Amino acid sequence: MTLNCRGTLVDLSKPKVMGILNLTPDSFFDGGKYTGIDDALRQTEKMLREGADFIDVGGMSSRPGASIIDESEELKRVLLVLEAVIKQFPEVMLSIDTLRAKVARACVGAGAIMVNDISAGRFDNAMLATVAALKVPFVAMHMQGMPADMQQQPQYTNVLNEVMGFFAERVRACRAAGITDVILDPGFGFGKTIEHNYTLLRNLALFKELNCPLLVGLSRKSMICRVLNVPPAEGLNGTTALNTIALLNGANIIRVHDVKEAKEVVKLLETFSAGIQLGNIH
Repeated sequence: MTLNCRGTLVDLSKPKVMGILNLTPDSFFDGGKYTGIDDALRQTEKMLREGADFIDVGGMSSRPGASIIDESEELKRVLLVLEAVIKQFPEVMLSIDTLRAKVARACVGAGAIMVNDISAGRFDNAMLATVAALKVPFVAMHMQGMPADMQQQPQYTNVLNEVMGFFAERVRACRAAGITDVILDPGFGFGKTIEHNYTLLRNLALFKELNCPLLVGLSRKSMICRVLNVPPAEGLNGTTALNTIALLNGANIIRVHDVKEAKEVVKLLETFSAGIQLGNIH
């Protein structure tokens, strides 16, 4: 399974790690830390040094309760930083986290190689056609509602069946628009209770039936922190545990705040799966 990232083929037979670069003042974990160009460059350098395969740049918070910001404000937050990152790290593979076609077009024009849309192309009717014209991979995430209201009593008759049906319809729409590489993200924490989240995680392998790579974003989310009764700042250990479960169940890309620890999980699971003997360890 490969992705064509503007001429570079990325092999997903080995899981990849996507580092998060939030250029927002209000993201749930690291809001306000990387709004300046210098801070964003330092964080990008750190994530690349730790082995990030992709870096996902976002200018609008999608935490529960967040509002949709103006398009002009989103572009202002992301475009100059994205251009600076690509200038300093020309080999970096950047994803743009946006639900707007205009923002996607501008950022891919500046050098991004992937579009990550929490609305799966439903917020902006021009998104799918735009991504198809840009010829870049598209991450389609499941979300019930929008960030402002998604955690206000989310309800499903059968969360697994409904998310599967949503993905089947979105994959058809993406293919019809001409998008070659579609990546599916179950949207942990986006319009789901803790029970819904763990049901999806337990059954993650079922989504492989749709023949699309899977991206999983679990990093420091409430499904970890509420169970462990810790704040997001103390949610790394739980994140590592759930990332391990996700990878064992078929995740191809894990989206994280902490790249070093995620790469260690990938390496250990690779060694485990290959049955490699290390020294006297059998």
